[in-house]
Amino acid sequence: MKTLERFSQFVSSTFAIWVLLFAVLAYFSPSAFTWIGPYIVTLLGIIMFGMGLTLSADDFKEVFKRPKDVMIGVVGQFLIMPGLAFLLAKGLNLSPEIAVGVILVGCCPGGTASNVMTFLAKGDVALSVAITSVTTILAPVITPALIYLLASEWLEVSPSSLFISIVKVVIIPIALGFIVKKLFRRQAQASVKVLPLVSVIGIVAIVAAVVAGNQAQIAKTGLAIFAVVMLHNLLGYIIGYLFGKLFRLDLSKKKAVAIEVGMQNSGLGAALAAAHFSPLAAVPSAIFSVWHNISGPILATIFSKMKEKQESPAPSGKDRENIA
Repeated sequence: MKTLERFSQFVSSTFAIWVLLFAVLAYFSPSAFTWIGPYIVTLLGIIMFGMGLTLSADDFKEVFKRPKDVMIGVVGQFLIMPGLAFLLAKGLNLSPEIAVGVILVGCCPGGTASNVMTFLAKGDVALSVAITSVTTILAPVITPALIYLLASEWLEVSPSSLFISIVKVVIIPIALGFIVKKLFRRQAQASVKVLPLVSVIGIVAIVAAVVAGNQAQIAKTGLAIFAVVMLHNLLGYIIGYLFGKLFRLDLSKKKAVAIEVGMQNSGLGAALAAAHFSPLAAVPSAIFSVWHNISGPILATIFSKMKEKQESPAPSGKDRENIA
């Protein structure tokens, strides 16, 4: 078991490498991965079940301890990324499938990877977890409503179908995981140690399936989609940070909000796109999953240095004399 735990930690710490590696393999050998396509929703359900195993009542206590901070993060999540997605789709005159795909991933709640990045950034982890939890719980209502509001001009959107899908692949698995944890606490705590491995395998498989299923379209438009996704993600980080600054949050909280806003549950985006729109609409989510696992660690490193500078003591009078 210890060996499995260490392997799980290794795979989790090198997540970006595995996502990128299998995305490339799926692109050059699509036939080896297309069989995964029908299991995308199931894989996401397993990931969400794992998330449920990690949740506790303490994760929601922050909502009552610091409602203002959590609300700022939740509003930022569901305001900034959907708005940016719509503006990019309109401003860059994206094709209907790509426009809907970008908007869809923009309307998704935060992903659990944001909690890890906030920890690495020396940000407010408790706030990050609370925002992720609340946005995930609100997703069945808010995500379909936003997609309908912003994407209807490109493709037909059924909010009720999206609602049912999100409940099935997000809420029910999370609830089951939470219940299993309550009933089988010892076994659940043991399994949590290998959950990073399960999550990485699930996300890598989803990305590989989407890339393999859309290899021809990616060959034609992949660079353009990657550029849009990269811009979307980076603007999300920047505006998310400024959003926290607008409300005078301290540095650790601004880091948490910026990362929560910029990092999406791209697995959910891919699953919804594949189930309700077209395979091509899932490509932005797949590319987002690859890119934000590259940009996230980079941003976390930058943020961690910002904190060190903030915390470094001011030089004393004698020190200033020595410097002079």
